[in-house]
Amino acid sequence: MHYRITHRTNYRHSETVPLCQNALWLTPRNDGRQQRHSCRIEITPTPTNRSTRTDYFGNEVTYFMLDAGYRTLDVVAVSDVQVKPRSPAGVLPDTPAWETLAKSLCDDLSNPGIDACQFRFDSPSAVASDELADYARGSFTSVRPVAEAARELTTRLHTDFAYDPCATTVQTSVAEAFGLKRGVCQDFAHVQIACLRSLGLAARYVSGYLRTIPPPGQPRLVGADASHAWVSVFCGPAGWLAFDPTNDLVPSTDHVTIAWGRDYGDVTPVRGLFVGGGHHEMSVSVDVAPIDESGSEIELT
Repeated sequence: MHYRITHRTNYRHSETVPLCQNALWLTPRNDGRQQRHSCRIEITPTPTNRSTRTDYFGNEVTYFMLDAGYRTLDVVAVSDVQVKPRSPAGVLPDTPAWETLAKSLCDDLSNPGIDACQFRFDSPSAVASDELADYARGSFTSVRPVAEAARELTTRLHTDFAYDPCATTVQTSVAEAFGLKRGVCQDFAHVQIACLRSLGLAARYVSGYLRTIPPPGQPRLVGADASHAWVSVFCGPAGWLAFDPTNDLVPSTDHVTIAWGRDYGDVTPVRGLFVGGGHHEMSVSVDVAPIDESGSEIELT
């Protein structure tokens, strides 16, 4: 699948903002199944200073500062990305027993899992616990392959938790979200990551987009898509495998990866601070449009 993705963020302030500094995680990654053909980030008003760097996890980050005063700020990221299907589609690879992987993950400094070790430990929004370990063991039974167990855990979270955008905020802890059994994709991902870490496994948070398909006979609504989040689990020789607990899916061509880190705090799409500004309102819209090789949008019917 080839997509053109438009992510718009708008801030409106009741008073002038004399100074702001921001960091943007809005540039899609390049990896084995995903190729970024282009990414253009437009910022209005024009920043006083702007720069780009690669963060610790290999994500491209755009930094900018405004110090001339403004009341409206627009950030628009337009990306062209191509995503290849998994091969074979829908089939999980053979993976080691989860106990074996958890035990050996950091034992041998020469094995490929050494880079994954950092994702075994607690992060601010994904903290391990005995309660989460007990829940995870419902899927991670004795000598079960790690990918097979992770896939079942994904289904259980989707079944046991309700999607509820009013139940949590970005400050809700993983323990609170687990107790509520409600939340949004960010909460689903944090709970699954913390479950896996509670068993000594390595899991990371993936931010990106999910293409939505309109009902039969209905037009695609421009801007109706949204940022999304899912989980990636280190599975030994099979590498990192992705799972989407919000939708009970193994991500394929409908998922576009922007960035990954330990949790949401590492890859917040737009993060920063401003001075003054009075009251403010923020709006976000995302459009994930399939396009053909010429760059023209494909009409879905």
